[in-house]
Amino acid sequence: ENVGGFLRGGGGGLRRGTEGGCLHHGCQNKVGQMLLTGEGHSDWLSGCSFHPDGSKLATTSGDTTVRLWDLCQGCCVSTLSSHSQPTWGCSFHSCDHFMASCSADRTVKLWDLNSQCCCLTLRRHTASVNSVCFLPFSNLLLTCSADKTLALWDARLSVCTTTLSGHLHPCNHAAFSLAGDIMASCDSHGIVNLWDIRRPVSAVATVDAGPLGANHVVFSPSGQTLAVASSDRLVRLVEVDSCAVSSLSGHSDGVQSVTFDHSGDTVIELVQTSRMSSSENTPHTFSIK
Repeated sequence: ENVGGFLRGGGGGLRRGTEGGCLHHGCQNKVGQMLLTGEGHSDWLSGCSFHPDGSKLATTSGDTTVRLWDLCQGCCVSTLSSHSQPTWGCSFHSCDHFMASCSADRTVKLWDLNSQCCCLTLRRHTASVNSVCFLPFSNLLLTCSADKTLALWDARLSVCTTTLSGHLHPCNHAAFSLAGDIMASCDSHGIVNLWDIRRPVSAVATVDAGPLGANHVVFSPSGQTLAVASSDRLVRLVEVDSCAVSSLSGHSDGVQSVTFDHSGDTVIELVQTSRMSSSENTPHTFSIK
């Protein structure tokens, strides 16, 4: 059963596509060509994150583990097991050697990738921790939780420096702008909050993308636009300065995640549906320029 580009099953390797090759810088492959297919997780996949140098991929799953895949070797090189409930997401530190993961067990774990051991467990949230991300080139970590709060952590000192309260419903995702000055968060009723990292006492702006849940937020590379993936089948584009909102439509099911290309001119959306025969198991791409 294909889930998020990987296969559920008990195998131990990353299987190459029929025309695939080694996925690394300089590989010549057709756009849209499947390069690798991985088997290893024993339950559904919840997220993935590329290593900063692009050579590895980390995946999180309902089987409570985080797996690290070497894209050139075509196999799983590490299975990180310490969480007691499903893992929802992970984020690499810019230094390459550390990664953070979050879980329904209410914790965030920091992993030393050299020793493949959990070096810190962060506890503060009182419900599932639904997303985690490092501020680029920093030890600052942002988490959001079903307990309706966000938290900023100093990962080096393993302390929570700030708790952000403003959502009235469980938070699904949170993200930094690349400049690191603005944060965005979204919740299960479609409310999106923007936060100034220098004054995180309260949200500086709120956008209502409801009534259905907002599932994922991401800033464009310039930081001027925020994309919001929603369960109402829309992706909303929010102008950060004015909070003006436009929408991208065309899906027949809820949109679970969204990202920009490196230029910021193209939005890529992923729809996950329970109807496994649906054509909505593929990404959609929109030009916004």
